[in-house]
Amino acid sequence: MDHFAVPIATSTASAHASRFTGPGGVAEYHLIVLPTEYGGIEQQLAAVHEAYRDALAHLGIAVRTAIHRRYFCSDVVNQRAVLEARALSSASGANEPCAISWVGQPPSPPAKVALWAYHISDPAGELDKNHEGTSLTLRRGDLAHHWTTGVICPEANTSYDQTRGILAQYETCLSSWGSTLADNVIRTWFLVQNVDANYHGLVVARREVFAERGLTPETHYIASTGIEGYNAEISARVTMDAYAISGVGPEQVRYLAALDHLSPTHVYGVTFERGASVSYADRAHVYISGTASIDKHGEIMHVGDVTRQLDRTLENVEALLSQAGATLADMCSFIVYVRDPSDHAIAWERMRRRFPEAPVVVVVAPVCRPGWLIEVEGTAVVRAEGPGLPRF
Repeated sequence: MDHFAVPIATSTASAHASRFTGPGGVAEYHLIVLPTEYGGIEQQLAAVHEAYRDALAHLGIAVRTAIHRRYFCSDVVNQRAVLEARALSSASGANEPCAISWVGQPPSPPAKVALWAYHISDPAGELDKNHEGTSLTLRRGDLAHHWTTGVICPEANTSYDQTRGILAQYETCLSSWGSTLADNVIRTWFLVQNVDANYHGLVVARREVFAERGLTPETHYIASTGIEGYNAEISARVTMDAYAISGVGPEQVRYLAALDHLSPTHVYGVTFERGASVSYADRAHVYISGTASIDKHGEIMHVGDVTRQLDRTLENVEALLSQAGATLADMCSFIVYVRDPSDHAIAWERMRRRFPEAPVVVVVAPVCRPGWLIEVEGTAVVRAEGPGLPRF
């Protein structure tokens, strides 16, 4: 895995990237682009997009290799019109096929908006992708990868009812792809408006639906992040993004549990996997769920101390990665969530000191338990040899 700061022409934004290239030449890139000067949303979004295009040019890849772009927004309700007006950030498909997320999670000042982008470059030719409804589908051989964004059910009144409605909508999509929650969904993000008030309804609804579909402590759950985040639709208490793979075999998927560091999630009533690894003939993708400062008994560690919580969180992430033969050096990017806006600076400084060139973004997003001051998630890629498995 290569990490580097990308030289760009603009002085009002920065870009960091990671690159993993498999033995067949298929390369994956993660980029995080941040404004570095204060300005209005139009000015900052223009600077982000200019820096993003400069970064792609430096990397030698085209915009059309994009799979997913997520925009972290300081005021998504008021910023939605500006986001929609620009092709790169339009959620209505004004640009070529790409999954687009807008998330109300304020990035580190002076940024009003930050960008996380995922690209795939294949020397064999153009990517086979199309966008339909809220999902982007990428076909790779016998597999189809589906990135679904911004699923909401605002007509329901409670977070419980909205979560059940969201999962019902998503299962309709899965069925159309010949897929199911239990067999094909690799990763979810549940973004909860006012997480302290609304997370419980999400937890109960998800647990019920999962049990109905055979997802239990004895089988498996799904790697996930459940965190505060706002939708541009103010009546949406819950929003879901998700990633699924049609055609993935059970021999490709492994669920991660570093039991010497973290408890199973069902110990404290929630239903997600700490992480998941998906193996291919030439690589493995390792998806790390939202991870906090927790011990093997499910207890919060270092209450009230955000710096020690971050250190323990990264220790937990590393323990999960080791289950899949990966290390922190294999991480493509880091998303860091802080509860208290005043902790932005210390989280950013400590992450940048430890990972000086890795793509990192720090946003305000309270974690599901108030005592957790910070949470980290991300994806890693490692080389692998999987005879008989499909190539990525």
